[in-house]
This record gives sequence, C-alpha cells and structure tokens, in this order.
Amino acid sequence: MKSIEYKSGEKINQIINDCPFCVASVNGEDGFPYSFPMNFVYHDGKFYLHSAPEGTHLSLLEKNNRIVLSFVNGSELVFQHDRVACSHSMRSDSVIVKGLVSFIDDMEAKKEILNILMKRFVPGKDFLYSVPSLMNVKVWVIEPQSITAKGVGLTYDEFKSLSK
Repeated sequence: MKSIEYKSGEKINQIINDCPFCVASVNGEDGFPYSFPMNFVYHDGKFYLHSAPEGTHLSLLEKNNRIVLSFVNGSELVFQHDRVACSHSMRSDSVIVKGLVSFIDDMEAKKEILNILMKRFVPGKDFLYSVPSLMNVKVWVIEPQSITAKGVGLTYDEFKSLSK
C-alpha cells in the first residue's frame, strides 16, 4: 500500500471540512502532549474553536500557545492481497496543522465567529447570544504556521494516478 502527500489546497480543505471535529494537542506540564477533541470551523485561512473559559487546556496554553490540530477521515480496510498481512492498510486522509493560539475577547467578534461556527453545523438558522453566555465562552483563533496532508492505504494504481 502507498502513501501520498497532498499539496493541493483544495484537497486539504476538503479533508478538513469533511471532519466534524479535530484533535487538539498542546504541551503538557509533565512532558507528555495533552490532547483533546474540539469542534472547529476553518474560515479565511484560520481555525476557530470554542471552549469553556477555564480548564487544563487553557492553563497550558497560557504558558505556551503552540498547538497541533489533527484531522483524520476515512477508515476503510484495504489490501493488495487478502492473505498477505503486510498488504493490509487502513485507507484514510489526514491533515496536521501547527500554529499559535490567541483568543478573541471582543463581544461582537465572538458573536461573528460563533455564528460562523454554528452555521457549519446548523445551516440556515440565526442565533441569539446573551452577554453572560458570550462572557462564558472562550473563542480561539489558530493562525497556521504549517499545514501538511497525506493519504494512506492507496493501491499502486491509485498512487500512480494521484502522483501525476
């Protein structure tokens, strides 16, 4: 089975937007990465997430605002030969984003981003936000420093057609 690195921005955007959530990883105090699932929206080249206004992830980000976002879709078992173990693979596409987190404090800007996020999951509706609810949400913005993407579990013929 073959792997390919995707360079096309269109393909990368498709992989990202096909994922309902990402896994965010930050530097943990104990030397281990600290990872957690998050809903997100990718808009105008930036990633937006939201969370409660406090928690372990936010404490860690106060010390170091570097973050990695992982996106994976697909989980089809594929093989070249059904009796050869090493010819089996899980077909999937993935994107890894490295970036820096900052937070949006302005209430109007929070509303705008929350509306963009909500329209991703609940299209066609308008939403209302009270001041207490806006104060009780942390809106994150991640500026990507690098984005890499790959597909794994490709047959040789798929690999040849994609690497042209």
